[in-house]
Amino acid sequence: MESSVLTELFLPLALAVIMFGMGLSLTLEDFKRILIYPKAVTLGLVNQLILLPLVAFFIAKLFQLPPELAVGLMILAACPGGATSNLITHLAKGDSALSITLTSFSSLITVITIPFLVNFSIVYFIPGGEEQKLEILGTVIAVLAITIIPVVIGMLVLRKAPGLAQLLENPFRKFSTIFFVIIVVAAFVKEKDNLVQFFIDAGPASLALNLATLGLGYGLSKLAGLDFKQRLTIAIESGIQNGTLGITIAATLIVNSVMTIPSAIYSLIMFGTAALIILLGNRR
Repeated sequence: MESSVLTELFLPLALAVIMFGMGLSLTLEDFKRILIYPKAVTLGLVNQLILLPLVAFFIAKLFQLPPELAVGLMILAACPGGATSNLITHLAKGDSALSITLTSFSSLITVITIPFLVNFSIVYFIPGGEEQKLEILGTVIAVLAITIIPVVIGMLVLRKAPGLAQLLENPFRKFSTIFFVIIVVAAFVKEKDNLVQFFIDAGPASLALNLATLGLGYGLSKLAGLDFKQRLTIAIESGIQNGTLGITIAATLIVNSVMTIPSAIYSLIMFGTAALIILLGNRR
């Protein structure tokens, strides 16, 4: 994706708005819950930070994705769940406190892990990929600036002016949805001539990744003896990714529109499976 107002300004700003909205519902207590749910939080983070990228790597190899789409899938797998997973958990009547805790910790940790995982993927899948590698420190600073800092500002607003935070939360949730839709549409429009082929190439792999991580999250949680709400929550946190961040990394930091496609396609697919999860959770 060529450098433009969309990639240099709108994408980072949109993501910052989304993360600020998430911060409006977070408190320091959310970070202390690891002491309350040690087994659930540990299992959720292992799924999110280790198993998800491994599954994405094997799916990219299994489906023989074109190099740039393979890297795009790995970029997505490197991202945390984001505010969307918290919303879906709430609607599915899962464990919202656990969801927020997992999102909080994974968002902090992936600031460090994203550049290393993405660089490995670029070098592995793309011949001569060293030329496109992310600069480690610059990427960490960029991800901090568009994710963690807006979340912290949102948390400060909630702490210092809870009335204002409550007033802003719903509008920012709506803005987040609008921004997300615009970002996905923009990614598709940019590659409209190749869209059908991209769906053929990346669609099955994206669906497989979504179903595999949802199933893995739920299955391992059941084996660990967690209750239904916690199993449902870990499945959601494993299978619902921050597609907006994935698109932003590919479009803004790597400046490659093809690498945005797996995140955009996955985002559409995950909302379909999320609807089924919400139905399942409400029936239980």
